[in-house]
Amino acid sequence: MTGQETAQGPKHKRDLTRRKVVVAGAGAAVAAGVGGTFAAGAFAGEEPKAATPGKAAASSGEACYELTSETTEGPYYIDADKLRQDVTEDQEGIPLTLRLKVIDSETCKPLANAAVDIWHCNALGVYSGYEDMGSGGGGGGGGTPPSGTPSGTPTGTPTGPPPDGGGGGGGHQEPTDDERYLRGTWRTDKRGFVEFRTVFPGWYQGRCVHIHTKVHVNGAWTKAGYEGGTTCHTGQLFFDEESVLASAKVEPYSTNAATRTTLDEDTIYPGNGTEGGLLKLKYRKNAIAKGVVATLTMGVDPEVTHDGTDDAVQPGASASAS
Repeated sequence: MTGQETAQGPKHKRDLTRRKVVVAGAGAAVAAGVGGTFAAGAFAGEEPKAATPGKAAASSGEACYELTSETTEGPYYIDADKLRQDVTEDQEGIPLTLRLKVIDSETCKPLANAAVDIWHCNALGVYSGYEDMGSGGGGGGGGTPPSGTPSGTPTGTPTGPPPDGGGGGGGHQEPTDDERYLRGTWRTDKRGFVEFRTVFPGWYQGRCVHIHTKVHVNGAWTKAGYEGGTTCHTGQLFFDEESVLASAKVEPYSTNAATRTTLDEDTIYPGNGTEGGLLKLKYRKNAIAKGVVATLTMGVDPEVTHDGTDDAVQPGASASAS
């Protein structure tokens, strides 16, 4: 498992890499963006960071945001995901509305027509496309808790590194199945907003609760989806401990027996609040099962490439280790 990215990468665009997003459903139209559903400016509850001297404020008067922290892609990213806002499919869990705003951190202007990917595990810590890995990187495939009661007493001392768990880093792994729940791509509107409907993620060994995300720019929207362009941001979105503890009381999260890593214990969360991907959450106290709304403004640099694979270095580790 690797940590947060510390290198910022070259300040020039790399060669365009072809990527294609498969449209969900036969004959589906190209996404038109969310459009007209949010108030201008930063999300309610977020504290805008002070504008850096020399930066021009957006026409709406919105304060500039610092660059959102880059992290590793992790081994369970699948390109050519479905073009859709609702990624839930048949997964059980607390309804989650994820509202993101993507802006250029230099100009403060919204990034329109960018392609935003999200992917995360289900309530039991399982990633679609990798069900054979189960929760925490092994066993229990299919998202169903193992049956029966373990017998005997473990002997000996564990050796080697802990299981990857799928969210940290390491080399990319090829999918082992055709499932694609809790994954999708959607288009930012003219004000940089994008919205997804999903479920509150669960947890697995070695990682805190999180959602992976990528932002792609300079590509083309076609009838087949989104093609070409560069990846200007690869990051992860995080949940505060209070919300995670509340979710753990709700089924099916309450049946997740994996050892949970807290936000403070996680080696990838940068510990810098919204800049590091910490989401602003709204839900009814003592009634989180009714649903959660998560918001965040992400400041990215569309002139650079951050694909989260070869330029992310774990704290204290060499580049080759990640």
